[in-house]
Amino acid sequence: MTCHNGSNFRPITFFLIGIPGLEEVHGWISLPFCFIYIVALVGNVTILLVIKMDQTLREPTFYFLVILSTIDLALSTTSVPCMLGIFWFNAHEINFGACVAQMFLIHAFTCIEAGVLVAMAFDCYVAICAPLHYTAILTSQVLMSITLYIVIFTVLLTLPMIYLISCLPFCQAHVIIPHSYCEHMGIANLSCENIRASGIYGLVVVSVFLLDPVPIGISYVYILHAVFRLPSQDARLKALSTCGSHIAVLCVFYIPSLFSFLSHQFGHNIPNHIHILVANLYLVIPPSLNPIIYGVRTKQIWERVLHMLLKNKTPTILFY
Repeated sequence: MTCHNGSNFRPITFFLIGIPGLEEVHGWISLPFCFIYIVALVGNVTILLVIKMDQTLREPTFYFLVILSTIDLALSTTSVPCMLGIFWFNAHEINFGACVAQMFLIHAFTCIEAGVLVAMAFDCYVAICAPLHYTAILTSQVLMSITLYIVIFTVLLTLPMIYLISCLPFCQAHVIIPHSYCEHMGIANLSCENIRASGIYGLVVVSVFLLDPVPIGISYVYILHAVFRLPSQDARLKALSTCGSHIAVLCVFYIPSLFSFLSHQFGHNIPNHIHILVANLYLVIPPSLNPIIYGVRTKQIWERVLHMLLKNKTPTILFY
């Protein structure tokens, strides 16, 4: 693939339409997105503050939860303000460098979150199948190695998209993107040149992304095998509740992506604005629901949040 470096081949700006066909109701559409974004910010910041302030929450589970909340904050902040700028202020234009940066960050944060969910499945496996060796297996060095592997692997996997997009020629200086944020294949499809390399690369990334559920499934096969060997039903329910939050987060993360993938492959009669709405919701729903799921289902976090709320309530003194 020849990389064109001339200025004639690189657009000055991209024009993000938002949600094609629904431009007249952008203001109404922005309201739920704004609300969900605020929920994501408040929820994930609360999780991070609770874990930071409470020195007893230093188990590997909470370490992975800190990473998950950080990624959720970064993912939603990378995409939602851009959407709201389009919906509220008609800020449709984005320069080439900013668009490529947004594209890379969205894909990178999504892949990191998928990797963190795999690591959390391993955490559940060790907690149920080898509880006596939990702290011996998931040491600080192991946790750091897992984190570095996820980050380095993700960067190496997603970094080529910057080169591929930078090498593509475009016929116009201002390219219209029928989307509300910059996405790899959405940009590549607007190029004047053959995008076979970008298409193959996109399939490789999707294939790697779809492989993540495999180790998760294997972990839960061993978990279920260990759970059903427990003598009492109470013990089984208690063991399963340990993984309840993780299972809920997995559903929130993978079900929208599966729906989006199937709709793109087989839903040719589905209007384009539905595809765009689903893609937008995929970036905001998991970051907003993840802290709620872990905050409600994790006893330690729920108790700390209630303590913080009650502690901040000062008694009212009445003067007569």
